[in-house]
Amino acid sequence: MEGFITDWLNLALRWFHVVAAIAWIGESFYFVALDNSLKPPTDPNQRRRGVFGELWHVHGGGFYNMQKYTVAPPEMPDDLHWSKWPSYTTWLSGASLFTVLYLFAPNTYLIDRNVLDMGPVVAIFSALGFLAAGWIVYDTLCRVLGARDRLLGVCVGLYVLAAAYLACHIFAGRAAYLIVGAMLATVMSANVFFVIIPGQRKMVAAMLNGDAPDPVYGKRGKQRSVHNTYFTLPVVFAMLSNHYAMTYTHPYNWAVLAVIMLAGALIRQFFVMRHRGQVLWYLPVAGVALMAVALAWTLPRPVVPQAEAANAPAPTLAEIMPILQQRCAACHSAHPTLMGAAPEGVMFDTREEVTQNAQRLYQQAVMLKAMPLGNVTQMTDAERQKIAAWFQGGAAR
Repeated sequence: MEGFITDWLNLALRWFHVVAAIAWIGESFYFVALDNSLKPPTDPNQRRRGVFGELWHVHGGGFYNMQKYTVAPPEMPDDLHWSKWPSYTTWLSGASLFTVLYLFAPNTYLIDRNVLDMGPVVAIFSALGFLAAGWIVYDTLCRVLGARDRLLGVCVGLYVLAAAYLACHIFAGRAAYLIVGAMLATVMSANVFFVIIPGQRKMVAAMLNGDAPDPVYGKRGKQRSVHNTYFTLPVVFAMLSNHYAMTYTHPYNWAVLAVIMLAGALIRQFFVMRHRGQVLWYLPVAGVALMAVALAWTLPRPVVPQAEAANAPAPTLAEIMPILQQRCAACHSAHPTLMGAAPEGVMFDTREEVTQNAQRLYQQAVMLKAMPLGNVTQMTDAERQKIAAWFQGGAAR
């Protein structure tokens, strides 16, 4: 029953998290597009009032005129919208989901003893420390190099690469990808909480006191907002990556992650520049080319079973069933002990179920070695070879 409740809590939190993320990303993309599409106002009166740029929209049967002031409007409006709650809600729901799914079951999800042999407490605090360190390092780079945008961008990119390498050498591959994505998402939300919103509050407070707001807060907030938009597509991939074991089970999974994240950033850059009136097709072409590189790099290599190499007869299903009962039934059975329910409904309780799911078994346990998760049940290479020989021998005997 505990696993069943956990699965439902996982479902509710995941749904809530996705809805909140859609709201935040949508709002973020809109304001980045708006900021890059502004044109100087044609009305002299608008320029005298401090309007930096404007954009006319037609949408939903009406016309909209969006305006941006150089620093602030002459008078503070009575109703001022603050863009913060979608960010906070996304992070809080994501942190809750990460806690329920990963921190409550570190032996299953965080730890792969073939990567690093550590205890569950160490794994939990390492994961949390990774998120905190991500913000501390990033924020320090911004404060030291904030006036040099290009150098700052290069340093942040190198740091993300180093973080990907480190995570993939500490945690199970699936968890490593998610933790790197969560680190970037934490940076994004912390930018809003610690930099963008406080700066805007100081600007509003100055206006209410009759003082001219310091433009540095606007410049700093915009810089962090621009960083957030480049992080978005890499983070989205990291959050989806747990469905695609061919990426995080690769021997150089950290490099595969870096290549795909770079592809996402280049594609996002294309849209940013397009809103500025520059259509740079080489950016999405480069992004697609990097994805093609990742595809070619992760192509599975043929597995030659030891039994085949020795011209031995292929194992029978009767010889495979004990392996599945010992190594797989904890998750893939009608009554699993590590899960609330069998993932994707795949069960190995009967011979018919094993035969029906033979392709999945071969793909996940032999080709990708993604299952068991974190090899928590300690399936051996010899057992994987035996499954390979059985599958390649017809998987029906």
